[in-house]
Amino acid sequence: MNDSMKGKVALVTGGSSGIGLATAQAFISRGARVVIASRDQERGLAALQALRLAGGEVEWVQADVSNAKAAETMVAETLRRYGSLDYAFNNGGSGGYGGWITDIQEADWDATIDGYLKSVWLCMKYEIPAMLERGGAIVNNSSVDGQRAFPDDPVYSAAKHGVLGLTKSAALQYAGRGVRINAVCPGWIGTPLVEEIIQNDPQAEAKMLRHQPVGRLGKAEEVAEAVVWLCSDAASLVIGAELAVDGGYLVI
Repeated sequence: MNDSMKGKVALVTGGSSGIGLATAQAFISRGARVVIASRDQERGLAALQALRLAGGEVEWVQADVSNAKAAETMVAETLRRYGSLDYAFNNGGSGGYGGWITDIQEADWDATIDGYLKSVWLCMKYEIPAMLERGGAIVNNSSVDGQRAFPDDPVYSAAKHGVLGLTKSAALQYAGRGVRINAVCPGWIGTPLVEEIIQNDPQAEAKMLRHQPVGRLGKAEEVAEAVVWLCSDAASLVIGAELAVDGGYLVI
């Protein structure tokens, strides 16, 4: 085990599957103690068991991070259980129907903005005060769709663009106070959600790969490594960055 983060505490939202679970594993492999948060109890407890069986010191908190009280309680529980917070990966998110602007309903807009953008603000609102005394690092999960147009789901794209604006502005506010804030922007990654899309549409994977010059879907572990690096001392001068982990998607 690489113990470069030994004794540190990391919080990962959306930590029960996909990129979040892989990031929790990456933190644990470096010696960190981890809290994973998710809405679904069954998946959360299953992820908790798997991480503990692999030797991790980890806890699970149930939280819908688009809700202020839930986000506040999540951070409070992290501090109660481990006494500090050094790193946070704000990865949890959910949304409503995408599609054409004229077909989107107000409820779908609200669900997407709350699930992908408001949630990041709320997480940082409570994470930052917990880090100010001894410093820390936060990584927010945006998307390549936060850096370009995404006509299939313009509300999702708006939310992810918002995550980048929020990340950069917050990064400047706290750069001189010991809290570094950055974002990752994944392309098509082989998460359970993407695998479900592929299963439901035989043409989906080919469409995805047309946008990724690397010629394959990314792995959740590849995004996780970028997140952990951004949190590490090796990235001590990296502030307000939007790091694409996309197999060349944005180069096209």
